[in-house]
Amino acid sequence: MHDQPRPYPALPAMTFDQMLERVRYEGAYPTRERAEEAVRNVLATLGRQITGDERIDLAQCLPVEAALVLTAQIPDSEQLTGWSFVKDLAACTGTSPAIARWDTGAVLAVVSRLAGPDLLARILRQLPGGYALLFGQAELRQHQPAA
Repeated sequence: MHDQPRPYPALPAMTFDQMLERVRYEGAYPTRERAEEAVRNVLATLGRQITGDERIDLAQCLPVEAALVLTAQIPDSEQLTGWSFVKDLAACTGTSPAIARWDTGAVLAVVSRLAGPDLLARILRQLPGGYALLFGQAELRQHQPAA
């Protein structure tokens, strides 16, 4: 039997420096410092959205420095949609939504590979619509008919 094809196989554990270099490559950032800024900002914003076992499991997949940024945040009582996540990141960092979306895509592409497909699926089930695209995945939520 064949397993379902996986768009991104989980990467082996990496150091924070390796993560930054990967994000730098994904985002075509000119410097390591710019990649680190994106990683810290996106993970801090994500840390306010993910809760429970998914939060713990994701932190375990990340390099220690990245996990500390994620888990230092207190989860918000109300979850943001994917687009609201980008707008919130833009507001917090003083950038445009386009730059915030770029940063989000570069960082979450690496995070999704570190998490692997099973954990990523669990995280996406927990979050409101719009996050799959931010993680570089197809949005597979089914339309819920009105009651």
